[in-house]
Amino acid sequence: MLRLKSVKSKIGLKEKLDFYYHYFDRTKISPDPLEFPHRFSNPLDIEISAYISSVFAYGNVRQIINTLNRIHALMGKSPYQFVITYHTRLNINPFENIKHRFYSSQDIHKLFIGLNKVYKKHGSLKNLFLEEVEYDFVLSSLISNFSKKMIKLCNGNSPAARGLIFMFPDPEKGSACKRMNLFLRWMVRKDELDFGLWNEIPASKLIIPVDVHVARVCTKLKLTSRKNVSWKMAEEITEKLRKFDPDDPVKYDFAICHIGMRKLIF
Repeated sequence: MLRLKSVKSKIGLKEKLDFYYHYFDRTKISPDPLEFPHRFSNPLDIEISAYISSVFAYGNVRQIINTLNRIHALMGKSPYQFVITYHTRLNINPFENIKHRFYSSQDIHKLFIGLNKVYKKHGSLKNLFLEEVEYDFVLSSLISNFSKKMIKLCNGNSPAARGLIFMFPDPEKGSACKRMNLFLRWMVRKDELDFGLWNEIPASKLIIPVDVHVARVCTKLKLTSRKNVSWKMAEEITEKLRKFDPDDPVKYDFAICHIGMRKLIF
């Protein structure tokens, strides 16, 4: 078990969290799927790379990085150009040799067909995500609606395969929606890690992306009393973190995740 840079044990949890928020800066980004969108400067390239990176952000981190390296190699210098011209490849699956846990090569192919439709009709994922927003941001409803629309865009009216359904989590079914909340953190928050491209959503509305690593650390820190990873656990942790920073509670996510992922002692 490795130890982090020492912090006085008597200081409060907020002070420790703030310390590690600054400690885990961009120099410590690797290994993390967030390193891929940082390769680009065009906002549309960043948005697509970030979304793809979040969709594949489950399983062993080495496997995640390996899969994302292969997909980004195919997308080349501009993920946006790759996506916007993907209709010309409808009869060819460039991902036929790529699988990632629950995702088949056909699932990945259909994802890019769906993304092509999004960017041709809506111009961006942000526009699709926010198209029904008027006054308030009920994040669970926005994610649920987005997932349903994406499945239809990717698969039409045919029954969706298990892998494709897994790509688009639904908080209405209890999912913690870790990968979607991760993507939203990257797009909404603004610091040296996160991009702040979706200014329409306040950072205060975000929900922390919870996986087994975050759940384990937050349980030890008494930020949740729930036993199972779920949307309710994510809400509970976020509400506790909101006491430390009401305007930006999810700022601590990267540090908490990497403390858990790297099996460090908090």
